[in-house]
Amino acid sequence: MNTMTKIPMTVNGLEKLREELKELKSVARPKVIAAIAEARGHGDLKENAEYHAAKEQQGFIEARIRDIEHKLAHAQVIDLSGFTNDGKVVFGATVTLVNLDTDQEMIYQIVGEDEADLKSAKISITSPIARAVIGKLKGDSVELNAPGGVMTLEIIEVIYS
Repeated sequence: MNTMTKIPMTVNGLEKLREELKELKSVARPKVIAAIAEARGHGDLKENAEYHAAKEQQGFIEARIRDIEHKLAHAQVIDLSGFTNDGKVVFGATVTLVNLDTDQEMIYQIVGEDEADLKSAKISITSPIARAVIGKLKGDSVELNAPGGVMTLEIIEVIYS
């Protein structure tokens, strides 16, 4: 990844990453260090499953800490609270779409990759739906190539929150 690349995220996404980093550094890291120390006390490290499991867990924790620190250092926080809503679909907006073929209504917030969570109706800026609607206006229709064929979506509401 280019080190100059900005990583878009919402204010909420930034806060969640900061909380996860704090948790990893203040709880998970000390816990795994203690587990390694305890496992070392059990003798021969070559056949010590607890030691190897703890070392592996430590590797995962340290990698995630580095990953989060990189993302925070390159975060481009987009806060829509000061923006005038002109009906344009932008990063962070919540968009109500209607599938014109099925009349099915969908509501999604367009967020950064780390924040995406379909159960919470948050889709990544890199997802096909987000890419299709970003930059479009309320009332516009877009065509999207879906696994079942071409889907036509109409943007019926855009909320900046």
